[in-house]
Amino acid sequence: MLNYYIVDAFTDRPFGGNTAGVVLLGEEAFPAEELMQSVAAELRYSETAFVRRLSEGDYHLRYFTPRGEVELCGHATVATFALLHRLGMAHGTCHCRTLAGDLEVVADDEVLMQMATPRIVRTLTAEEGGDAYRAVGLEGYRPELPVVIAYAGLPDIMLPVPSDRLDALHPDMEAVAALTNRLGAISIHAYALCGHDGITARVRDFTPACGVPEESATGTANAALAHALREFGSIAPDATCHFLQGEAMGRPSVVMAQLSANGEICIGGHAALVARGTLMV
Repeated sequence: MLNYYIVDAFTDRPFGGNTAGVVLLGEEAFPAEELMQSVAAELRYSETAFVRRLSEGDYHLRYFTPRGEVELCGHATVATFALLHRLGMAHGTCHCRTLAGDLEVVADDEVLMQMATPRIVRTLTAEEGGDAYRAVGLEGYRPELPVVIAYAGLPDIMLPVPSDRLDALHPDMEAVAALTNRLGAISIHAYALCGHDGITARVRDFTPACGVPEESATGTANAALAHALREFGSIAPDATCHFLQGEAMGRPSVVMAQLSANGEICIGGHAALVARGTLMV
């Protein structure tokens, strides 16, 4: 039997934000990969985190989408440590081992998570950028900012779009999946700079190659976006950003990204416990 929880991340109330499955294993070893993959497919959330306690404040996390394992997931990590804090199992600075590296996470009412070292993987060619815009239904658009693949735990395509077109995007999910697979990216992360009401940008994230057409909050992609904007000179090197996501899905989320002058990025947010149960496997 496996104990699982359903947690909404990057929101302070249930039925908002981005939902993650969290399976607490205690100090038991990870089950077989085939079983973890089957559990993630059964729960059908964009990511399910499997959590082992190694020692006090030291945890090992693995993340599965409905289709496969990924190195890191921001919203599932926020969901996990918010849950552990709520259950009295984690307090303050914790150590988190992932396939993307070892990270620090502050477990409190608001979780703050260190991200993998960010970088620009590469700038897309004009042809590749055109393919990305065509895939989301903006054929022929010429952006002022470059279209890049940025990494903060996972590689994502950063796609600037006009603010008046973001909500109207109608991606061809097969084309998005084919393009991200071809370019070695997880998603197309479409964004429109905002700059008012404390919001840095409004964003939408399309991840059909992982079995998730659109995500309502993405920690890794927004951390990568913050890094890209810093590299472009669009924000200060030590800025704190807030990204509004999920509006088009009726699940608004706010992802905070905190940059430091030394190049590090943390993401943060609240999470709400929705349900718990037992898997009879």
